Amino acid sequence: MTDALRALAGDPFELLAALERRVHATRPDVVRRRNDVWLGLGFRVREHWCVAPREDVREIIPMPALSRAPGAKPWLVGVANVRGGILAVADLAQFLGLPRKVAQSTTRVLIFNSGKLPVGIIVDEVAGYRQFTVADQKHQRVADAGPLAPYLLGAFEREQQPWFAFSLHKLTEHLEFAHAGY
Repeated sequence: MTDALRALAGDPFELLAALERRVHATRPDVVRRRNDVWLGLGFRVREHWCVAPREDVREIIPMPALSRAPGAKPWLVGVANVRGGILAVADLAQFLGLPRKVAQSTTRVLIFNSGKLPVGIIVDEVAGYRQFTVADQKHQRVADAGPLAPYLLGAFEREQQPWFAFSLHKLTEHLEFAHAGY
């Protein structure tokens, strides 16, 4: 550690800022790469491949046992006990007006990363994390997203396959989603 950095030992915030400036100055390739790559969790809803920002999803679980929520709209398929907490579970495809489908072995629930809203979203399949670069951005593909469009941040394309950047925040803030009861 240099004398200049040692002098900042009593001020952790300034020390971190100085270290970050040093990384920017000595390794611009690392900084550039971090900003040029977008990372999201890939999943499928019927024929649409989507990616949710990594920070939108707290956890992925298999389809849990559900108890029906009285007075709820059909797309709010029930509530589940997940590690002692109550989780509302919504069928994303049904909410979007897509055809209903029986859960398969690939069906998963994405748990929204929110301290205020305990909700899980049923998806047909999870494809793991996907990285996209600026060159992969194809926002004009949003026009192909159909009912997903209001909840998108944009779109990417890889090997002619569109990947829609789906925001769980936009979904959960939508007025219709927020009022799941009759």
